[in-house]
Amino acid sequence: MAYQIPPLPYPFDALEPYINTLTMDCHYNGHHKAYVQNLNKALANYPDLQQKRPEDLLVSLHTLPESIRTAVRNNGGGHVNHSFFWKIMAPKAGGKPQGKLYEDILSHFGSFESFQEKFEAAGLARFGSGWVWLVVNKEGKLEILSTPNQDNPLSDGHQPFLGCDVWEHAYYLKYQFRRGEWLKAFWNVVNWTAVEEFYSQALNKNLSFCP
Repeated sequence: MAYQIPPLPYPFDALEPYINTLTMDCHYNGHHKAYVQNLNKALANYPDLQQKRPEDLLVSLHTLPESIRTAVRNNGGGHVNHSFFWKIMAPKAGGKPQGKLYEDILSHFGSFESFQEKFEAAGLARFGSGWVWLVVNKEGKLEILSTPNQDNPLSDGHQPFLGCDVWEHAYYLKYQFRRGEWLKAFWNVVNWTAVEEFYSQALNKNLSFCP
């Protein structure tokens, strides 16, 4: 069965004023939809690979036929990253996480504010298009990473559970060149309940982003 774009869990205008309606529409119906279509095209002649979870394709990129590896990395990454991205945002969200995640952030970064500053700095430092992530790294510790394009930390053995899209299509229609404003606005829509669930999955190395 061909991969499909998952339903957006809220209306296009639900994240206003932090993400405007036009940005959400273009991002979801334009960019994410295209990643899914192109992933299906890349795998059209590989029925065995079509049965795999998109996350598993990214974990095992090095085993894929070389002729489709780049297409799966780009478009499979785009599908996984965005399926995850929609889930970790919500209207009337923001604030701080609770429980173990909050305690671990304090233990690793010193304060929640220090974590936010480092996360924003990593997003600003990403040259060109990409993502900034909070992951459980290969050593089982929290780490902030940035990846280019639609690369996902899963491909390098890390377990991402919070991420922000810093491609221009994610923010330019509202914030233009002001990526720093977008990164600060992002905290107002983070669905920490979902992030905490993904953190639990990350600790168990059992992440599931796509339906």
